[in-house]
Amino acid sequence: QVQLVESGGGLVQAGGSLRLSCAVSGSIFSIIPMGWYRQPPGKQRELVAVIASRGSTRYTDSVKGRFTISRDNAKNMAWLQMNNLKPEDTAVYYCNADGAYSFTTYNPSGYWGQGTQVTVSS
Repeated sequence: QVQLVESGGGLVQAGGSLRLSCAVSGSIFSIIPMGWYRQPPGKQRELVAVIASRGSTRYTDSVKGRFTISRDNAKNMAWLQMNNLKPEDTAVYYCNADGAYSFTTYNPSGYWGQGTQVTVSS
């Protein structure tokens, strides 16, 4: 069984930064991909960033150059560093493990955390 716990959300002004953390239980962490999703108010959940087991990364266009996904396989941890935040980044952010990641079609597979709220004020 894989369990995920996110932390690090909060309220920040536009232009500010936040770092989201995802602690993952289970012995398979080092061999599975990780992803961060977000769900803005009234909108569909969308994939933001993906990191493969060995560290290669992909991002949705709207966050390229501002967000960085990372992981530490020895610590069973993943992070999403968010810089230069914009009001349109406001959403509940979810950590996902071992999903089927697509930036064009939402796929709810994998294991999910409970979500953490990020609010960016203008």
